[in-house]
Amino acid sequence: MVCLGNICRSPLAEGILKSKLPSGGFHVDSAGTASYHIGASPDRRSIEVAKKHGLDISKLRGRQLVVSDFDKFDYIYVMDASNYQNALKLARNEDDRKKAKYILNEVYPNQNFDVPDPYYGGDEGFQNVYNMLEEACEKIANDLRSL
Repeated sequence: MVCLGNICRSPLAEGILKSKLPSGGFHVDSAGTASYHIGASPDRRSIEVAKKHGLDISKLRGRQLVVSDFDKFDYIYVMDASNYQNALKLARNEDDRKKAKYILNEVYPNQNFDVPDPYYGGDEGFQNVYNMLEEACEKIANDLRSL
């Protein structure tokens, strides 16, 4: 799960998807394409909206997307066009590029819709982002469980 700073959208997506998959069967992680918040906790508003839905993401820490993530993960889900482009800049080959996907394409195929960054908005933006990610992660989890 990849967003810009790895403190708002991607930790929410990580927490949501982890909650929908059997423990031990899958490795879910999140990262940012920028280095702004390496080692930082998720934004308090992301923590609060996750908690409201029974998820604890407070122990997650920000990290930056790196080239080796293309070796560790089968899918690199990005939140928006900018992060998609930044992920592709790290891709070494076509196999890497195929791993990068817009997360909302799971719900709206080939539409390349962005999950809006709620950082500069109010609490309602975090709930809206949670709702979008919940729907996308439900689809991803269903697909993964059927593999």
